[in-house]
Amino acid sequence: MRKEYDFSKGKRGAYNRKTKRQVTINLDESTIAYFKDLADETGISYQNLINLYLRDCAAEEKKPSINWQKTGT
Repeated sequence: MRKEYDFSKGKRGAYNRKTKRQVTINLDESTIAYFKDLADETGISYQNLINLYLRDCAAEEKKPSINWQKTGT
């Protein structure tokens, strides 16, 4: 191993591709509580659990089943 290395021509993050992007999302309190409880059980942060779940949904091309119900009229 050398005593010194020359990094003057190096590029920061040249081999690191940023794989995640920070976004703001509004979630129900009960949804957050569910993932936080799951995080306590698994030892994985709730943000990562949400990301894993959404990634799985995207990979499986899952579509939400939304049944809108009329109210009041």
